[in-house]
Amino acid sequence: MKCFALCLLIVIALPAFAGVYISSPGSADSTTAGIAVSASPVHFVAKGTSPTCSKGVASMGIYTSVGKLAYTVKGGNLDTILNLSPASYDINITEWDNCGSSSKARLTLTVTSGSASSSITYTDLHTAQGWSGYALLPPRWGICSTCSSSGPELIWSWTQNISSPSVSGKSTKSVYGGGTVQWADVLWNNHIIGNFSSQGVLDSAHTLVPTLHNFTYDVYFWVKDASVSQAVEFDINQNTGGKRFIWGHECRIGGGHEWDVWDNVNKHWVATGVPCNPLNGAWNHLIIQVQRTSSDQLLYQSITLNGKTATINHYENPTSSSSNGITINYQLDGNRYGTPYTVYIDKLNFTVH
Repeated sequence: MKCFALCLLIVIALPAFAGVYISSPGSADSTTAGIAVSASPVHFVAKGTSPTCSKGVASMGIYTSVGKLAYTVKGGNLDTILNLSPASYDINITEWDNCGSSSKARLTLTVTSGSASSSITYTDLHTAQGWSGYALLPPRWGICSTCSSSGPELIWSWTQNISSPSVSGKSTKSVYGGGTVQWADVLWNNHIIGNFSSQGVLDSAHTLVPTLHNFTYDVYFWVKDASVSQAVEFDINQNTGGKRFIWGHECRIGGGHEWDVWDNVNKHWVATGVPCNPLNGAWNHLIIQVQRTSSDQLLYQSITLNGKTATINHYENPTSSSSNGITINYQLDGNRYGTPYTVYIDKLNFTVH
């Protein structure tokens, strides 16, 4: 027992060393290599530590082969998804601290095709960081770079973690507060994958975004009186291969209770003939499905509102872009009087594959 107690004290007294600890896919650390098999896309989770550096870990990165840095993130927590082709990889996850040192962990990874696991769902995005709000003013409805949420042109707000009304217990309150400009709109967007990703999926090597073709926007929304809104919009944007794809969906309320979709090239709304009659004072469940076709067209597939599915099957063409990423938008449009109104959103999930 004396030896056990002494040995325990010795173990406790050992100094902490910097290291990387991989928990997905498989497990490994800076002293022991690991072996894992995964379908693509691959979910990487790792933690970097540097107890000897008072300034902590500066960043972490994933090398998929010698000298090939596929992903980086600031700080000591790495949680991302990479789309990797079926093959064997000598994975190296490295942490760099703020004192000039580094450490790494190795993982031998075999990637299978795994089509059944190829979908990625980002859940409860209404509670996520990364949302930015902007005023869109007539006559062109471009982003007003000098406007602020306090007005006077347009007043708006975005408040998360609202307990009532709520489906999940944590809804988000979005307010169109009116202002001095008639017909103004307020836009919120969130960069999900690629440039400026709020989810840590920067896709710096452009290995994920170009492979994604199918998108589902799933959200609940509540409005006390929808009649005061000109329209409520839910959009999906993809930039890849030098092209910009904007799947815009507008529940046009003030102009006739109909769903419109966006024509990228000619920059105008196209009526679908599908009614849009959201419930007042109750939760509405909306599911939008779209696709980037193999010929790089935008396909508006279907809109489901409160359990009723309308097949759209409408095609549009992309415009040009030099960016790489996927963004979702949510927008409240004001009527001719700029009447203030509030919409709550909840259980916002976004699926890509």
